[in-house]
Amino acid sequence: MLDQTLSHSRRAFLSQTGKLTTACAVAGLSGALAHEASAGSGASNAAGGADASAATLSDRHYLLTDVRLEEGFEYDGDIVVATRTALYALEIKDGRIAAIHPAGASLPDGVVRYQTNGHLLLPTMRDMHIHLDKTFYGGPWQAPRPRQGKTIMDMIALEQKLLPQLLPTSQQRAEGLIALLQSKGSTVARSHCNIDPVSGLKSLEHLQRALENHKDDFSCEIVAFPQHGLLHSKVDGPMREAIQMGVEYVGGLDPTIVDGAMEKSLDAMFQIALDSGKGVDIHLHETSPAGVAAINYMIDTVEKNPALKGKVTISHAFALTTLSPEALNEMASRFAASGITIASSVPIGSLIMPLPQLSKKGVFVMTGTDSVIDHWSPFGSGDMLEKAYLYAQLYRGSDEFHLSRSLGIATGGILPLDDEGSRAWPNVGDEAGFTLVDASCSAEAVARVSPRSATFHKGRLVAGRVGAA
Repeated sequence: MLDQTLSHSRRAFLSQTGKLTTACAVAGLSGALAHEASAGSGASNAAGGADASAATLSDRHYLLTDVRLEEGFEYDGDIVVATRTALYALEIKDGRIAAIHPAGASLPDGVVRYQTNGHLLLPTMRDMHIHLDKTFYGGPWQAPRPRQGKTIMDMIALEQKLLPQLLPTSQQRAEGLIALLQSKGSTVARSHCNIDPVSGLKSLEHLQRALENHKDDFSCEIVAFPQHGLLHSKVDGPMREAIQMGVEYVGGLDPTIVDGAMEKSLDAMFQIALDSGKGVDIHLHETSPAGVAAINYMIDTVEKNPALKGKVTISHAFALTTLSPEALNEMASRFAASGITIASSVPIGSLIMPLPQLSKKGVFVMTGTDSVIDHWSPFGSGDMLEKAYLYAQLYRGSDEFHLSRSLGIATGGILPLDDEGSRAWPNVGDEAGFTLVDASCSAEAVARVSPRSATFHKGRLVAGRVGAA
C-alpha cells in the first residue's frame, strides 16, 4: 500500500504541474507571471514590504541580508538526519560575491540593502537540454497528436507542416521560455535549434535574436540540430553555415532509424565538429542493438580523435537501459576516460536510465527540460528542481543526505555542502548567480519542489523579487 500511495502522489504532483504550466501557456503569461502563479502566496509575500523588481535592482554594489546558507550536516551516529543552516548577508559587487558576512557582523555603510526573509540560497539551475526554438508555449493550448503507431519519421513529417506556423512567433516564444526558466531558477542552458529544409536557418536567426535580448541575464549554448536527419534532409551545408553563425555544438539524430546509415551519419556529424573545432551533442533515442552499436562507434571515434575528448554529449542514450550491469560498467568507464557526458531528461515510465551507475563511474550527467508544450510533449515545466525531485524518487533518495545530493543533477554538480558536510558553495569571488528558495535546506527544496522567490544571474535580479531592507 505504501508504494501505491507514493506512486499515486507522484502522479498527482506531475498532473498538477502539467495543469499549471498549461494554464500559464493558455493565458499567454510571461515566465515571471507564471512563477507568481505557481509559487502562490508564499512567493508573493516573500518580500515583506516594498519590493525591488528585476527592473529596478540595477545596483552594481549591494547587500542581500538574511540569506540562509547551509553550514553542515547533523548526525545520529553515522546517519545524516538534518542540515544546519545560518543567516548571512551576501555582499555583491560587479556581478560577483565580494564578501559573506555572518549574522550580527558590521555591514559596510553606504551600500544599499535588500531583504531575503531567510530564504535559502541555492546554486544556479542549469537546463542542459531544451528546444527554445520551437514551442506552443505562449500561445493557445494545443495538445500533441496521438503517438500510438507513429514512428519518428511520422513525427518529422508532422513537424514539417508545423514549422511554418511556428516560425513567425518563434523569437517571442523563445523569450517566453527564457522567462519561464529564469522564474524556476535556471539562467544557464543548452538549446538545440532546428537546422532543416523547412526552416533553413530562420529558427537559428530567431533564437539568436532572442538570446541577444537576454545576453545580460541568461547564458545559453546552441546546438545545431538536424531534426529531420543529417543525411535524410541533406543539411550538411546549412549545418556548416550554422557553425559560422556562432553555434557551439554540432547535433545529430538517430543515425540508423532516421538516416539509415549509422556509420556514414556519425562520420558526417563528427567531421563537421572536427573541421570547425566544435563539440557534439547528439539525440540518440534508439533502444535496439543499433543504439548500442552507435554508442560504441561514437566512443571509438572519440578515442581515435583526441580533439573530440571532453567535447561529446549523448542526449537521452536510451540504449543504455538495455545493457547488462557488466556491459554498462565497461561502457561507463570508456565514457569517463573519453570525457563523454550524458544529458538525460530523467524519464519516468518503462525506461529507467542508469544515471547513478554512470555517475559512480565518473561520467558527468546533466539534465534538461527537453520539450516545453510542443508537438512532441505537453509535460515540460522548465523546472530543474523538479528534475532533482524526480531523480531522488526514481533512485530512492528519500533521506536527508541523498535528497541533498540529488540537487547536483540540476546545478551541474555544484552543491552547498560536500559529502562530508563542509561548505563547498558559495565562496567569495564566485559569480553571483543563484536562486532564493522558500525552504529550510536543500533536502527540503528537492523533496517539496519549493517555490523560488528570486533568481540572480551575474549579480542581476532576473526573476522574482526581494524586499527593501
